[in-house]
Amino acid sequence: MDGEIGDFLRSRRARIQPEEVGLPSYGRRRVPGLRREEVAQLAGVSVDYYVRLEQGRGPSVSDAVLDAVARVLRLDAAELEYLHAVARPARRTADPCPEFAPVRPAVRLLLDGMDRNPAYVLDHRMNALAWNPLADALLGFSDAERAARNLVRRAFLDPAARELYPDWSEIAGQTVAHLRLKAGHHPDDPTVAALVAELSARSAEFRRMWADHVVSPCDNGVKRLRHPVAGLLTLPYETLTIPSAPDQTIVAYVPDPDSETADRLTMLGSWNATTTTPIN
Repeated sequence: MDGEIGDFLRSRRARIQPEEVGLPSYGRRRVPGLRREEVAQLAGVSVDYYVRLEQGRGPSVSDAVLDAVARVLRLDAAELEYLHAVARPARRTADPCPEFAPVRPAVRLLLDGMDRNPAYVLDHRMNALAWNPLADALLGFSDAERAARNLVRRAFLDPAARELYPDWSEIAGQTVAHLRLKAGHHPDDPTVAALVAELSARSAEFRRMWADHVVSPCDNGVKRLRHPVAGLLTLPYETLTIPSAPDQTIVAYVPDPDSETADRLTMLGSWNATTTTPIN
């Protein structure tokens, strides 16, 4: 993640043309978008200060300065969160989180109690840590090796993912954007760095999407899945953070109970009745 703040800010400067922020555009520019001195001027800081910020040499930068830069670059809420994270990275912890951290028994019971809703627990690396029977029937976690339980790796390296997700390009982009947001909060996580390096080497599509520096949470939305048994499913989803384990989230698919998708999930659950499989 070295140089992350500079790459991110340069990518955001490139999106904005001078005339959009009331600046004259003089002839041909060597780089697209705003120059560093223009961002500094509009944010009310010195050029040297802004340059040091892009170079990652501003650990004491204030919220006010970051907010001013965000205003100039028209960052959304997720991008602002990311900017704050990479501008002031958290201190390295002596004991990094294990790659597959345990999930509390009560959370597993909660998953099992959601018998009509596929639900699973993800960590900040997008590893599936636990799931209920319906999520397993839908996504096949228990039959997959540990590495294949990472949703980013699965999206880009498993050919079946393109069959499972009719809107694969959109899902893949959201997955990368979510991973980058999470990675900003864990800049010293060697597992995240290794995952990004692996996927960058093995997938040109991942490499391109990662280089776009898009950041976005996957808090809620709708996914379409084409399951080999249940057919086409339209699945709204919600994510819930576990307060006692803030790096873990519960992802639950919540279709309308009266929908065709809900009926198809009921059929799938009956067809593939299993038990929640722990992986720790």
